[in-house]
Amino acid sequence: MLPSALSEGITSLNENEDRVAIVIEFAVDAAGTASDGKAYRALVRNRAQLAYNSVGAWLELRGPAPAKVAANAELAAQLKLQDTAAQRMVSGRFQHGALDLETIETRPVMLAGQAVEITSLEKNRATSLIEEFMVAANGVIARTFEQAGVASIRRIVRTPKRWDRMIEVAAGLGTTLPAQPDSKALNDFLLAQKQKDPDHFPDLSLTMVKLMGPGEYVLVGANEVSPGHFGLAVQDYTHSTAPNRRFPDVVTQRLMKAWLAKAAQPYSTNDLTAIAARCTLMEDNARKVERDMQKRIAAVVLHPRIGQSFQAIVTGVNNYGTFVRTLDPHVDGKLVQGGKGLDVGDKVTVKLISTNPEKGFIDFAA
Repeated sequence: MLPSALSEGITSLNENEDRVAIVIEFAVDAAGTASDGKAYRALVRNRAQLAYNSVGAWLELRGPAPAKVAANAELAAQLKLQDTAAQRMVSGRFQHGALDLETIETRPVMLAGQAVEITSLEKNRATSLIEEFMVAANGVIARTFEQAGVASIRRIVRTPKRWDRMIEVAAGLGTTLPAQPDSKALNDFLLAQKQKDPDHFPDLSLTMVKLMGPGEYVLVGANEVSPGHFGLAVQDYTHSTAPNRRFPDVVTQRLMKAWLAKAAQPYSTNDLTAIAARCTLMEDNARKVERDMQKRIAAVVLHPRIGQSFQAIVTGVNNYGTFVRTLDPHVDGKLVQGGKGLDVGDKVTVKLISTNPEKGFIDFAA
């Protein structure tokens, strides 16, 4: 993240303030397919700063329109139009094999400066709207580079190496997946399970995310084919929509600005290869730090509950041990007793035996 003076100031789309920006324009047809689109520089003004929860509740008919939306008929109509387009896009991507995953993010509940509980963040139609538009916008940028013969950094998720375990998980729920990785077949299974057992769908989603493995950044040279993004079921994908908090997006926007200006590209292919590797490494490191901090907070919250039992799901098995995530609350820990023979996706009842907030250790026994 850039310093707050930048990330919350000149690079943030603050309400009713002019900002220089790259606009990514595309059209969405009735089937939810986004056009190739185009990108150009412009001066933009954000007419209303809104919140996901209130807009999501309004779009889902669970609550009233936020005050700024209720007071502006044009804004309300625009949001409805965007929501319709986003819902078409998500349906269209599912038809092409994009995975309908429902992972759970958590945050601590603070009381008098102390973490007292762990709560889950809920997704809604407003978050889906932004996610779909970002996927489409990043696709426009990637295809623009491809058609222009410009080398760039792409965001990819490779074909899962542990497809055999995905087959086992699906078989345990009564579904046969094909022998070779097939995102469409996998998503059909996920959609059926979501309808059949919505309460446990986040657990299944977590299993599939762990088995797919993390994303990474790679160089795709001029006239080369991208490895693609297995989870999104898209061939052309990059990161360009968050330059105030991700360095790969900064690099991508610099490439785009140079191309728009018909200027020399600011990076060589060797530069981009090194940047892609470095960004993947630093993202992995950041993810570990974030996970460690979440575990430290969770260790504080769970300390009074030592001796209690929890339902959990196995999230990792490696040379360091077996790791689980409890389902209520959603907390990651290590299975220090009784983990033999378990694999990712297995469900297990665990007992909390110790916590160490200083080190972020949360230890369970099966």
